[in-house]
Amino acid sequence: MDFSSRYSRQTRFAPIGEHGQALLAQKKVAIVGAGALGTVLANHMVRAGVGYVRIIDRDFVEESNLQRQMLYDEEDAQQHLPKAMAAATKLTAINSSVIVEGIVADVHAGNAEALLADADVILDGSDNFQIRYIMNDVAVKYHIPWVYGGAVSSRGMFAVIRPGATPCFRCLFPHAPTGRGETCDTVGVIGPLVYVIASYQATEALKLLLGAMDQLNPHLEQIDLWQNDFDSLPIRHGKNPSCPACGRQQFDYLDLHETEAEEFVTLCGRDTVQITPTKPYTVDFSVLAQRFCALGKVEQNRFLLRFHVDGYTLVFFADGRVLVQGTHDTAIARSLYAKYVGH
Repeated sequence: MDFSSRYSRQTRFAPIGEHGQALLAQKKVAIVGAGALGTVLANHMVRAGVGYVRIIDRDFVEESNLQRQMLYDEEDAQQHLPKAMAAATKLTAINSSVIVEGIVADVHAGNAEALLADADVILDGSDNFQIRYIMNDVAVKYHIPWVYGGAVSSRGMFAVIRPGATPCFRCLFPHAPTGRGETCDTVGVIGPLVYVIASYQATEALKLLLGAMDQLNPHLEQIDLWQNDFDSLPIRHGKNPSCPACGRQQFDYLDLHETEAEEFVTLCGRDTVQITPTKPYTVDFSVLAQRFCALGKVEQNRFLLRFHVDGYTLVFFADGRVLVQGTHDTAIARSLYAKYVGH
């Protein structure tokens, strides 16, 4: 492969050039989430020639994803492939010169630093505020810039967070929204919005990787694509000296609470409860399959095992994480987990 030809249209763009292209090849990006925003972000980073792209996602491909999550196809959904692995496979075939690392995991206090702290830029492809506060704590603690993004319905927003230079995410959003709020699963989302927001995020990421700090967008940008409404909120002077994260270096979202052996979290709009062990362990799918085969239908691939029982589906991942599909009631999820898994 002639890489001078591959990137020729990009290097002809004066702000990048040959020097910038060589610089991108030395950089590492971590993308949290491989859903709608994350697949566009990963696609842009790999095609642009960023040297190392780490994709972290906790979920697997479903048919409903195909409308907007650009890296997946019907076969991925039929095989229930983890998004991180399906994305990594696609992107490695697109650009073999880039190291694409797919990690099937939920980003939480116990693993966030190991997954994110070595990145030059962190990109937000997640779908909930809890993970964003965790990303922000890692970014502030290790002085890593990151690009926030969100998209739902026809509305989206993005902002560049540079620890020490801009307000951090917790300055902008001191408290996570209460309640379940709107999600793609409850109010939907149009595909074009995802591409617009993630493309803005990816452009800001390229500026960060190339050191073009004077060209960064200084606003929290808000867009309603359906209504053709664009708002820019200046945030340059929004730093809070009393912010627990960037003001006092207090990283509350990286504190590991071990009051229980597992954490039970309802996934908004998904009719699913995620169960995450405080201390991950390696799951032997063959042992689980043997245990469950007489009790219900079992499907598995090398990344996960699906167990259908009592009108619910329990999805087991290799790190011990379990999704209980068919309920948003944590009490029911706890009961099923205790019945079929134990502690």
